[in-house]
Amino acid sequence: MATHGFYHYPQASYPINMPQKPGYYYPPQHSYGRVSASPPEAPDSVTTSGVPSYEPSATSSNYAGSASDYESTSGAASVDLLEYMGNRLNGSFDPMPLDRSLAKQAQTSGELNAKHRELLELQARAQRRLASTRTNFAEGMRMSKEVQKDLQWTQKRVDSLNDRAARKYPEQFKSAQQKYPAFADY
Repeated sequence: MATHGFYHYPQASYPINMPQKPGYYYPPQHSYGRVSASPPEAPDSVTTSGVPSYEPSATSSNYAGSASDYESTSGAASVDLLEYMGNRLNGSFDPMPLDRSLAKQAQTSGELNAKHRELLELQARAQRRLASTRTNFAEGMRMSKEVQKDLQWTQKRVDSLNDRAARKYPEQFKSAQQKYPAFADY
């Protein structure tokens, strides 16, 4: 392959004769035509010492040969490369491991989807429980504030009763305080 600068100039390729193998064949989806094999052989009349001669003077056609020489089927058989490769692939490819792996992948995907749905359900349940807990907490805070207000009102009422009892009955109040001391405020 010759290169000049950044351009690559491909060389011409020559057709080859490929042996046929028995096996399964799936026809190709697109037909790209047939590829010719090696050049046709010279007729038996143009041989010298058993070896075919390809010199221009040896045959009646020109040196390069005509297109009909290469298209004809009288020489080596033409090979459809797509058919050949299809036969080779079908003969060497075993679909069982691929089928097993696809089945395992589908099974794993199903299990993952089931777990994902289960996680979504658990998340929704946790969100419902959190909302319920927040509601219960708010209700508990409201009730504790009401209880605190009630205790403050009761404390004021008890203080006013103690003041009235201390003014109206001072001696009995002192003896009761000594007998039953008041609780320390926290």
